[in-house]
Amino acid sequence: MPMRQNSPEIQLLAGSCDYEAMPRLKPYIPFDDTVVTFFEALSRLLIKHPDGRLYPDIITFGFFCRKANLTMLKKPYENSLSCSVGRGVSFHVAPSNVAINFAYSLAVGLLSGNACIVRISSKHFPQTNIVNDMIATVLEKPEFVELKKHIAIVKYGHSSEINEFFSCLCDIRIIWGGDNTIAEIRKASLPPRSFDITFADRYSLCIIKAGEYLNIENKKKVALDFYNDTYLFDQNACSSPRLVYWVGSSEIIAKAKEIFWNMEQKLLVEKNYRIESVTAVNKYTASCRAALDYEGVEIAKTSDNLISRIELKTLPSDLMEHVCAGGSYFEYSNEAPDKLAEIVTRKFQTLTYIGFDGNELSDLLIRKGVLGIDRVVPCGKAADFGLVWDGYDLIRQMSRVVYTV
Repeated sequence: MPMRQNSPEIQLLAGSCDYEAMPRLKPYIPFDDTVVTFFEALSRLLIKHPDGRLYPDIITFGFFCRKANLTMLKKPYENSLSCSVGRGVSFHVAPSNVAINFAYSLAVGLLSGNACIVRISSKHFPQTNIVNDMIATVLEKPEFVELKKHIAIVKYGHSSEINEFFSCLCDIRIIWGGDNTIAEIRKASLPPRSFDITFADRYSLCIIKAGEYLNIENKKKVALDFYNDTYLFDQNACSSPRLVYWVGSSEIIAKAKEIFWNMEQKLLVEKNYRIESVTAVNKYTASCRAALDYEGVEIAKTSDNLISRIELKTLPSDLMEHVCAGGSYFEYSNEAPDKLAEIVTRKFQTLTYIGFDGNELSDLLIRKGVLGIDRVVPCGKAADFGLVWDGYDLIRQMSRVVYTV
């Protein structure tokens, strides 16, 4: 029996429920003025929201939506906008580990010119409700009557039938949430010219030049940046570092480590982080497994289990199979960053750095021909969303070029 678009299993949170009409809608050109105006209006509501202090990711997304920021993001595409148009309908499957990810996915879909069906996670996040409410509010303005037809933010349980229904409508399917989610959603077939953009399970790391770190005057800011990259997402985000690679002499590294981790512990983690019991058990188990599987492993002594550090003598190729969240870090030390290339697989996403020049690191990775690491960013910028993500230029991937000779 075919799926009905008004099925009670589908909860519409914002936008239009006329899903079957979406393939007939006229696509926008990338960065259409109406779309940019919509996000500017949304930005004002989010930045002024009274709960913004409780949920800084709402404010961050609000700043992302500002017209000034979107104008800056538009610049690399200006030469190709006159011959580009959205592909049609994009179906987004948002992850369950990052509350506001669905909103960034929606933004990319609209900015690239597409109608957007966005399935959000069934997991409860107050931020998700707030952003959805604000989107619904802005879409009620008369100037966005037509744009509303291009948006459907929905929630539904695990249903292969609904996945099939939305997949058959779309020109692009964007799947966040990892390998298992990708495998499940891909069971639903796509129209012949449609394709997937997938965001699989990925892992990230931070590289620190110990001597340069010791010379940094404002080490409190470094501690805050590292905290924001890791503990704000309980280290569950793909961009959160799981491995810390120290570069320098053994004496300098030992001194830098002591200062770095003590500041992280005393200034931020003890005051702001609350560990779940299951996470504490998982961290202890991960440490024991690493000690059994890898030769020469040392578990750093700490005053509690808020920061767990597993010090390695070598960089094993299967290291990412042992990672754990909740403030659990592998550490490796070397006099040069070259060993990094030996373990980087397709599973690695982001390389954050302290005391390095980003171009130096990206040149190293490209010269070594590594299969992974798609982002090289300063510490503190791991979670900053960009239009190029996981190696995809999302605007170009999600728009269609009308080629003329």
